[in-house]
Amino acid sequence: MKDNNQNSRRNFIKNTAVGAVAAISIPQIVSAATTNYAGKKVLLTDNDVILFQGDSITDWGRDHKKTVPNDTGALGNGYALLTAGELLAKYPQKKLQIYNKGISGNKVYQLAERWDTDCIALKPTVVSIHIGVNDFWHTLGGGYTGTIETYITDYKKLLDRTLKELPGVKLIIGEPFAMIGTKAVDARWYPTFDLFRKAARDIAAEYNAPFIPYQTIFNDAVKSAPATYWTLDGVHPSIAGERLMAQGWLATVNG
Repeated sequence: MKDNNQNSRRNFIKNTAVGAVAAISIPQIVSAATTNYAGKKVLLTDNDVILFQGDSITDWGRDHKKTVPNDTGALGNGYALLTAGELLAKYPQKKLQIYNKGISGNKVYQLAERWDTDCIALKPTVVSIHIGVNDFWHTLGGGYTGTIETYITDYKKLLDRTLKELPGVKLIIGEPFAMIGTKAVDARWYPTFDLFRKAARDIAAEYNAPFIPYQTIFNDAVKSAPATYWTLDGVHPSIAGERLMAQGWLATVNG
């Protein structure tokens, strides 16, 4: 009986320690990853109109027929919804209006094609863009022939247009990310994909916009659980990965 009690106590201590690490992993991961970028943040103000833009990672099952802000169906099931929920709960007095206009499969030039309707017309005061994975991924058999130069040129043109049409708009740039050793991501991605990540970071710096280092966040998360825990295929986040993305985004704003 004594041995059993001792074993139970040791197991309890061990399991409690593991649980404590798990409980604080996401805040620690995001804090560590965003430390180098903490200097630039967006100040949220009353009546801000926040727009999430991007590809399937942002789209994530949203109802494209719904056009009103702060609607669960219109925001989808991914990081945009989780982020919106945090913002609306934390700042009810600000009367924020939050939209998600991500579309699965999009590359930068496809954002540009629909920008008048899906951005400018909404008159957002905060525009969050997470784009780039398809600009590379679709060159691996998707028939797309764009290059890193195409990505950079198209991205800058889009931001220049946005700043011209929406003076004073606050930009947030998310880093495209991929997790190797998964269903969709293998050695063919590297080192070329890293150029797209660097380009997004450089563009954020050039336009004085907060940068969300998603690759670093996910890389750090692998210390707690494998890539397949945080992503479904190396590109699209799991529920836990969506939470990581939302916390990364929230680290770029102040209320």
